[in-house]
Amino acid sequence: METFNRLNDLYFKKLLGDKKRKNLTLSFLNGVLNKDDENYFTDISFLDKDNEPLTLDGKLSKLDIRADLNDGTQVDIEVQVCPFKFMAERSLYYWSKMYSEQLAKGAEYKKLKKAIAINLLAFVYLKDEQDWHNIYNLLNVKSYNKLTDHIEIHFLELPKFTLKDMRKIRASEAWLAYFSGKYNKEELEEIAMTTPAIKEAVEFEDTFLQDKIERRAYEQREKAIRDYYSYISAFKEEGLEQGMKEGLEQGLKQGLKQGLEQGLQQGLEQGLKKGLQENKIQNVVNGLKEGIDINIIAKITKVSIQDIEKIKMEFNL
Repeated sequence: METFNRLNDLYFKKLLGDKKRKNLTLSFLNGVLNKDDENYFTDISFLDKDNEPLTLDGKLSKLDIRADLNDGTQVDIEVQVCPFKFMAERSLYYWSKMYSEQLAKGAEYKKLKKAIAINLLAFVYLKDEQDWHNIYNLLNVKSYNKLTDHIEIHFLELPKFTLKDMRKIRASEAWLAYFSGKYNKEELEEIAMTTPAIKEAVEFEDTFLQDKIERRAYEQREKAIRDYYSYISAFKEEGLEQGMKEGLEQGLKQGLKQGLEQGLQQGLEQGLKKGLQENKIQNVVNGLKEGIDINIIAKITKVSIQDIEKIKMEFNL
């Protein structure tokens, strides 16, 4: 078996989305949210199923963790393995659902509690930020005063993470070190000296891998991700090659010198056009798989609803 991917979202949900291991979830959350002894979260209630079924047909359904904390704070933890251009929009959309669903019809606004979205990413998304952990609130653009503490969105980008000092390590760094896959069992044992929950996570991982059913589900998830990457890559390559070929053929018919110049230009233009079109299709497919409303997808991608319906049928979504 290849190196175990702890960022596999199916495994992640098993590890941190099960009430039997809520002490690990609390350790992760208190670390990421930088809680101290005075405001430490002490309990958590999961709002979704402990074991969400995985379809084995290659579809990348969204697996996340929704929960209530002991002070009423709402939290959504999502792992995103495949690069996704609209992470900010999607995170804000799911945050808004989480926040609005707190109130029953006719309830008072004062009953609303803080809602936190945490995005654990296997790719670099915030290219203008150097830090691996970035937090967003609602601020005044002039004074930078916070309007409310009810909104908080976190982005944890694993490719940016490096553990600087093994002897001085925070809980959030211990968890990022674990999920990064950059550190071996011996190094994780040393990390567990400061964050004991890591040792329990490693022990659960060993148990998980020994379960044939769990490992099969994990491998199917990994295969679906690999197939997704291969499909998108081939789709883009085919589109660019075809665009270059068509442009060159048309240009050569108009004369050698002029044909080469126009052919190359047209090839590049058509190739880029096809590449952009495939990116649009990819974004539509991603949106449909995430369950985002078709009208929202159409607005973001500039693809007509009629074309989105065709893509939905073609990809069996």
